Amino acid sequence: MRESAKPRGSGRDVSPAPGADRYVALDFANSVVTVAGGHVLDLLDTPQAANRWLTERDLAPAEAGMREQCAAQLRRLREHIRSLIAAVVAGRPAPGSAIEAINEAMTRVSTAAVLRWDSAHGLHRQAAHPTTQIVEHALAVLAADAAELLTGDDAQLLTACGSPPCRRYLLRTHRRRHWCSVRCGDRARAARAYARRAARPGEASPAPVEVQAP
Repeated sequence: MRESAKPRGSGRDVSPAPGADRYVALDFANSVVTVAGGHVLDLLDTPQAANRWLTERDLAPAEAGMREQCAAQLRRLREHIRSLIAAVVAGRPAPGSAIEAINEAMTRVSTAAVLRWDSAHGLHRQAAHPTTQIVEHALAVLAADAAELLTGDDAQLLTACGSPPCRRYLLRTHRRRHWCSVRCGDRARAARAYARRAARPGEASPAPVEVQAP
């Protein structure tokens, strides 16, 4: 489990789902968000946005100079992780293509910080990968964290947010927890209240208030 560093604010932040602070892979899977009106907010939609997301979680330096090819790699890995989470939540067989992609990402570069010595720093640990492999290292960290989440005890706590159109996942650490955020909970309760009023003959039913997600 690799804890997700607290985002330092990019102007596109959304509140983290339960469990996303413990697993950066869950935070990563939730980096595409459906907000009010069904609009999709993708926090990795451009190289700059992807670089910012990684930097805010201590997975890449701000000056990494992300290119579209790198951002596309991140988005592809995210979809593979999401497909595995969806399979676990639904009790379906895990897609072989997603397993293969995550294994490939995990083993592409070493994520271990190796021991180094120099006169300036003495004995210290340093990432084994060169700066040209920053994205590959981030992919390996995210894939390894996803593997730990999906095969550990917390896998049984994974669930999808119960407030459509939200598409985020969370760890259901409490039996009454069904939503990824207070906003999603408010929207779901408002929708249920509207449905109950609509079912009563002769009673006026004001339209439900749209609550922005998540």
